[in-house]
Amino acid sequence: MKAVALTRYLPIDDPQSLLDVELPTPTPGAHDLLVRVEAVSVNPVDTKIRSPKPQVEAQPKVLGYDAAGVVEAVGASAAGFQPGDRVYYAGDVTRSGSNAQFQLVDARLVGHAPKSIGAADAAALPLTLLTAWELLFQRMPFDSEHGGQGKSLLIIGGAGGVGSIAIQLARRAGFTVIASASRDETIDWCRSMGAPHVINHRQPLAAQLQALGFEQVDAVLNLADTDHYWDAIGQLLAPQGHVGLIVEPVGALKIGDPYKAKAIGIHWEMMFARPRFKTADQAEQGRILERVAGLIDAGELRSTRTETLAPINAANLREAHRRLESGSTIGKLALAGW
Repeated sequence: MKAVALTRYLPIDDPQSLLDVELPTPTPGAHDLLVRVEAVSVNPVDTKIRSPKPQVEAQPKVLGYDAAGVVEAVGASAAGFQPGDRVYYAGDVTRSGSNAQFQLVDARLVGHAPKSIGAADAAALPLTLLTAWELLFQRMPFDSEHGGQGKSLLIIGGAGGVGSIAIQLARRAGFTVIASASRDETIDWCRSMGAPHVINHRQPLAAQLQALGFEQVDAVLNLADTDHYWDAIGQLLAPQGHVGLIVEPVGALKIGDPYKAKAIGIHWEMMFARPRFKTADQAEQGRILERVAGLIDAGELRSTRTETLAPINAANLREAHRRLESGSTIGKLALAGW
């Protein structure tokens, strides 16, 4: 089968950083689906794993943690799917990735793809969707249906992949959403995702919130620089508020006052925690994907894909990684077809 892989960890401008290779088609284990991959999308985790480091892989390593495709074969203990089913998933960072014509994925992590959108739009969703859903509705104490009613939520980094779907999920749950963006095009994108208020995260946050009538907010999703905004968030959050985080801090975070004084809840999200540690509830990811597929087909949510490159090959994946590393991408960039 065709695949895109690495053997060395190199800067993305190096043509050897990602290579077109031929690999054997894998055979599913008991809980696995063998999926014929039709489309993938790129995420910061792809670029972080690929980033320069000294080690060398003895065998080609396939990256990619978002995919949409068709089930080719089903393992003996993999329930709920049959060959021919259209599926989407984010998979497991400890296994071979989605940048291949065929991929093995644990069926418990998979959902049937939305019927109303194509493979590229479906592939843009799983990792960011699961991250936002788990953070808002499972790590933080908010119900997915009505948990935001009467509450305000600041989303720092609203135009990124997680921010784009978080805006939609939060609005649907009833939150008054204030997103942050710093360019005209990212501001427009946040508004198109449903954010009624957008502020500039390159400027002091408190004065902008006050100008909108918010002296404090009930919750914050910091999807950008954890260290940079930490002190400001502590001041902005209401007593007994909540902050959700996804970016590893560079230095130590001061979690005493005002966080302690206000009894602020601090919540970390790592989408790969369930599959990586084989938690008893890892099938929850499949259930979330099934639920959201229904919401997309009902017109309540939309894909966050902004562009598609074709076909899936090393040159296009290098370009996708380059754009992601530039920090200028909006929403999600997908690749489709072989």
